[in-house]
Amino acid sequence: MNIIKRINCFILILFFLSLQILFAQDATIYLWKDVKGMKNEPSVMFMHKAKKTEKINQKTPCVIICPGGSYHHLGLYNEGFCSAKWFSENGFTAFMLKYRTNESFYNHPAMLEDIQRAIQIVRENAQEFGIDENKLGVIGYSAGGHLVTMAGEFFESHNELKKLGIDSNVSLRPDFVVPVYPVVSMQDDIAHQWSRKSLLGKNQSQTRKDEFSMELNVPDNMPPTYIVVAKDDPVVDYHNSLRLYDSLVEKNIPDCKLTVYEWGKHGFGMVDNDFMKTFHWNESLKEWLKEISIIE
Repeated sequence: MNIIKRINCFILILFFLSLQILFAQDATIYLWKDVKGMKNEPSVMFMHKAKKTEKINQKTPCVIICPGGSYHHLGLYNEGFCSAKWFSENGFTAFMLKYRTNESFYNHPAMLEDIQRAIQIVRENAQEFGIDENKLGVIGYSAGGHLVTMAGEFFESHNELKKLGIDSNVSLRPDFVVPVYPVVSMQDDIAHQWSRKSLLGKNQSQTRKDEFSMELNVPDNMPPTYIVVAKDDPVVDYHNSLRLYDSLVEKNIPDCKLTVYEWGKHGFGMVDNDFMKTFHWNESLKEWLKEISIIE
């Protein structure tokens, strides 16, 4: 690790300590601390236990949250901790994932490694965490929406953990996927350029663009997917979401839904803002989670 990465890691550690105090999560989980050759990687999850369950000792559903930030940085508050708070209050054990980004000079496959490792850790420790390993979902915002869609599409075709020599008997397939105002396509006509550059680097071949355009890679066993977007999004063209949904329908993926709002722009997350007060989009998400039997 070069000196710049060492400095960035030190800054991140101080930052995480301050976040622990501010947001009072129940545990901090370091993804790579026991993996040879990866011990200095800064990726972490902040665990928020479910605040209520219907029965004593009931296993809870769980969700891994991926904030956005163009694969360059992360919106930890409005998309990360606010989401964790809402899920926790609604009976989920929530894990806010601080995955590696280009701000610290990372590109693919670092981001996909992180979310696959997060899924592995959560499932392998399901009993300790008190969760139902068969009700594990992922929600991501903006570039985080692209990342969780990759988790839903690439759990077999791009198993990054195997490439690192990590053997596990648990499935890397999420049980549901929620991309919110997501980056989807890497095609020139619609791609969010900053996210594409941060993920793939400066010079991308057409083959590479196709490989990471989520609308072109939906597998037959894609998990149920709930897409949320606003038409007036000035950052990521909302047609990204339409293309993904059309591909899901074409593949006959069950229990998929697209919710398009007339206004809301980009980055509304789960903050108590005007958009949330008007549409309560997370309550619509909750109804869908009931429909697919994740919650009762």
